[in-house]
Amino acid sequence: MNFELTHRAKDHLERVAAFMDERIYPAESIYEEQMRESGNPHFHPPILEELKAEARSRGLWNLFHPDPEWGAGLTNAEYAPLAELMGRSPHLAPEAMNCSAPDTGNMEVLTLFGTEEHQERWLRPLLAGEIRSAFAMTEPAVASSDATNIQTRIERDGDEYVINGRKWWTSNALHRNCRVLIVMGKTDPDGPAHRRQSMLVVPLDTPGVTIVRGLPVFGYQDREGHAEVLFEDVRVPASALLAGVGDGFMISQARLGPGRIHHCMRSLGMAERALDLLCRRALERSTFGKPVAENANVQDWIAEARIELEMVRLLTMKTAWLMDTVGNRHARVEIAAIKVAAPQVALKVIDRAIQVHGGGGVSDDFPLAYFYAYQRTMRLADGPDEVHKRTIAQRELRRWAQSVERPAELVSR
Repeated sequence: MNFELTHRAKDHLERVAAFMDERIYPAESIYEEQMRESGNPHFHPPILEELKAEARSRGLWNLFHPDPEWGAGLTNAEYAPLAELMGRSPHLAPEAMNCSAPDTGNMEVLTLFGTEEHQERWLRPLLAGEIRSAFAMTEPAVASSDATNIQTRIERDGDEYVINGRKWWTSNALHRNCRVLIVMGKTDPDGPAHRRQSMLVVPLDTPGVTIVRGLPVFGYQDREGHAEVLFEDVRVPASALLAGVGDGFMISQARLGPGRIHHCMRSLGMAERALDLLCRRALERSTFGKPVAENANVQDWIAEARIELEMVRLLTMKTAWLMDTVGNRHARVEIAAIKVAAPQVALKVIDRAIQVHGGGGVSDDFPLAYFYAYQRTMRLADGPDEVHKRTIAQRELRRWAQSVERPAELVSR
């Protein structure tokens, strides 16, 4: 394994870093002011469109997309440090460079499984940053960490599919520019467990699609929204089907692998910024006659943060390298491992940064409280920790299944 950055990656890293310093960080206060003046938590502030135009003019656009026809043509290992930088300003940087979730995953799905019609109508505007999209999989009535539990029905009726069901945590559905959903539901409830689901491309304005509410996260109403969505006799043409009937689970796995590593990269960026803030605050503030930074426990926190961040970054880079060299399927255990490790380490670092900031840490005067809420959701988004740990444990147990009787029964399922 060689994690040395390529010349192409170094060039992009330098340009993204310059964009962050010159435009993104200075724009954060403008963003907050525009959001505050609007009085609408789902307002689309003008500063974002200015940043998007600037990013495009600098060639910092669709950096996540591995196909040079559609994006920057970077590998996962080349994109990793760029996503980390974007994670330092999650409100602005990813969207400014058209690298926001869930659009990145949806664009990859439309690239891999979409028809020419899908790509022309939806993929091209998404790549151009003209529209946004959402992914509707999780449901309130079932434990959606097991995707085979999904109950939303998709039934064929002549030349159409009819959708009935209720989704929630459909992130981005309340964004002003959201125009399309990718919806997962059951087309064959009695089929094999992993062949029951299919996915459809559904315009957000289709009759029968109702945004019930936006769900808050620890009291925050995120700008893009996390919507509860009701589907009542929603009719779409048969051509809305992605891949084939019963391919929904396969598509979800193809989509969530890259999405998980992107989340982990951004988590590292948030944690690094939190550590910066911790160190600065510890040096600036004094208690009981000495700087906070001179307290042994604070120095322990700083040292532990650096050690743990470097370990997670190395595991993330190894995972990116495996995805590039042997494919997502063979990197499944590593993807699961970083999805557990990165948010947990980020939460630990952010929590300690909050502690050093005292009352300021839990206010909106610093980004730490929002970072914490964001990272806590990452222990659930794209699969909870327990599901990923299960994947890792089952792989370990299979190594012993041939020589020990009872574990073979446990892992044969």
